[in-house]
Amino acid sequence: MAKKQQVPIRSQAEIEMARRAGALAADVLHMIGEHVRPGVTTDELDRICHDYIVNVQRAIPANIGYHGYPKTICASANHVVCHGIPSAKRLTSGDILNIDVAVVKDGWYGDSSRMYFVGKPGVLARRLVRTTYEAMRAGILAVRPGATLGDIGYAIQSVAHREGFTVVREYCGHGIGDVYHDEPQVLHYGRPGAGLTLEPGMVFTIEPMINAGRPETRELGDGWTVVTKDHSLSAQWEHMVAVTAEGFEILTPWPDGCGDYPAIEAGAAMPAQAL
Repeated sequence: MAKKQQVPIRSQAEIEMARRAGALAADVLHMIGEHVRPGVTTDELDRICHDYIVNVQRAIPANIGYHGYPKTICASANHVVCHGIPSAKRLTSGDILNIDVAVVKDGWYGDSSRMYFVGKPGVLARRLVRTTYEAMRAGILAVRPGATLGDIGYAIQSVAHREGFTVVREYCGHGIGDVYHDEPQVLHYGRPGAGLTLEPGMVFTIEPMINAGRPETRELGDGWTVVTKDHSLSAQWEHMVAVTAEGFEILTPWPDGCGDYPAIEAGAAMPAQAL
């Protein structure tokens, strides 16, 4: 676990820069939604996102070339947990898809992901996607000064386990700002009161990966794509958040609102133990 002094405390001016970059990432995810449909390839979705970031937002796709990653988005369908490389494979009705995008604007990073339904997924897929959203929401609602990273992780795992799902442990949220992946590391499981104590000005992502089956994962030969070992479905949502004096601020709010998903109201933070 990172020591407190290693975690950047951002000024209001810096948080505003992160807010601007986060809004761009959320805007990309809003834009691409209408293109997610049966028959489209994830390569096509990648191209649309790339062109939008570069030509409309006048921003930089953060993922291209990052540690050698070749594409603009990560497109993770069905049993792919994360880091799915866009390809010529076509989506089919019943698929679930996570699109994860990061942009750079004026030297600051915005990073977010959300789930999409392709056609009409089954009951289990829908329940997994909604539960994963609710787990992310619970984690965000645990954010406030004086809370700990363990409170966030406990809140997330409590929702997942309540529904009989499991939490991926190999991948976590992270600090973000003028550095893509910074301290702290934000685990999606934990014990109340454990770990780093949160302070106003900390900025990080909360991005739980929840599996319908067992939690174990494996990395494919491309060096990026991570799948569930048992081939069970996996889902992920991600928001950037800032710790404020009152609780939290979501830096990647959806332009179209939360739709059928429960809102995540700023100032509504609650102790993880209350779940």
